[in-house]
Amino acid sequence: MAETNRPLANRILTGLAFGVLAGITTLLIGKLAPEALVTMRKVATNVLDPFGQIFLRILFFVVIPLVFASLAAGIVQLGRLDKLGPLAGRTFALFFLNMAIGVSLGLIMMNVVKPGQHLAPEAKTRLMAEFGGAAQKHIASGAASPQMNFASIVEMFMPKNLFGAVVGHNNNVIGDVLPLILFAILVGAAGTQLSEEKRRQLQEFLELIGELMTRIVNFALKLAPYAVPAMIYSVIIKVGVDILIALGVFVIGCVAVMLLHLFGTMSLWIKFWAKRRPLQVWRDLRAVLITAFSTSSSNATLPAALACAKDTLKIQPSVAGFVLPLGTTMNMSGTALYEGCVVLFVAQVFGVDLSAGQQITLLLLSVLSAVAVAGIPGGSLPLIAGLLVTFGIPAEGIGIVLGADRILDMTRTMTNVGSDMVTTLVVDAHVRVNEEPIASES
Repeated sequence: MAETNRPLANRILTGLAFGVLAGITTLLIGKLAPEALVTMRKVATNVLDPFGQIFLRILFFVVIPLVFASLAAGIVQLGRLDKLGPLAGRTFALFFLNMAIGVSLGLIMMNVVKPGQHLAPEAKTRLMAEFGGAAQKHIASGAASPQMNFASIVEMFMPKNLFGAVVGHNNNVIGDVLPLILFAILVGAAGTQLSEEKRRQLQEFLELIGELMTRIVNFALKLAPYAVPAMIYSVIIKVGVDILIALGVFVIGCVAVMLLHLFGTMSLWIKFWAKRRPLQVWRDLRAVLITAFSTSSSNATLPAALACAKDTLKIQPSVAGFVLPLGTTMNMSGTALYEGCVVLFVAQVFGVDLSAGQQITLLLLSVLSAVAVAGIPGGSLPLIAGLLVTFGIPAEGIGIVLGADRILDMTRTMTNVGSDMVTTLVVDAHVRVNEEPIASES
């Protein structure tokens, strides 16, 4: 998970608490003086909502360059793909499988629990009237939407006009993310075929773009302690406390399914693929998991993870040195799970029904975008906004979950790091059985 500024995160949580308290107080006052509630709703619409939009639109600005640069750079940095070796291919397959299972569990939880539906019909109506123009168009055109078949998938990922699709249309604040992701993958793959010097230059250029976008995201995050209470206050006084119940159920559901994936799915991997005792492995990993949970940073946890892998778990240094740094960048099951859940939660809140085919597409995009935002502070926020627009969901809905992100950030980072360690164990077990050499990263 991207590194988090803890004082900033604490200020965002404080702002969230203030916004919730102020919103509930205003609703209570409104029961005694309805005209006061009407006045504050006008203030929210004319002052607080535009202020929140400043924060959101800064994030929207960076979606296209951030997705492209981060994903392409992640592929280019692997070096010559034909030199990575079969073992590296298996490692990447484990990464994808880990993230796909995580997102699948998250989507199953969201479809069973349906936290976004803990809203009264009138509350949803008010939300749709306030933010749901895009969602209403999406619902209205649902009957005419093409079926999910091979031809429609080709059209989704490979439109005739790439730049026309990416820059957006029909008043969307963000264009289609799907063709942009495919184009970034193609650019990255082509970049690995360049000479070493040109590949290095391309990687430095893409990393520079990513760093610039990161700094812009940091500008937005400086507004977050003020924008979060403004947005949550506005939503509460317009929708009511139902939104808090829905958000609480969402947070509990996400935390539960992340822990299920970490200690359930990964325990099966430990037992059947790594041939070790899960309880003993988790005891050995306690310090690493606590570090990940408390710092909310996979990068900050990497030194402790490497030391634990070599000294405590007795993983071969060549395996740990290859898999763990790569996993810190690419193996982000907690982040992918979270992104899929957020999109589905906001869709439920606004009454946008995603079909099974669309949710399969969401699974794939969550995995790819999780890889793209690895190591970028706050980078998941614009990516989630882009995913929301891709499925016809108001991107402003991300403001509903932003205040609770700190708690979920800690849990998903622990899930990311724990999954990295287990994947390294599985790769090490495979190497010991087959005695295959580890490929270098370049």
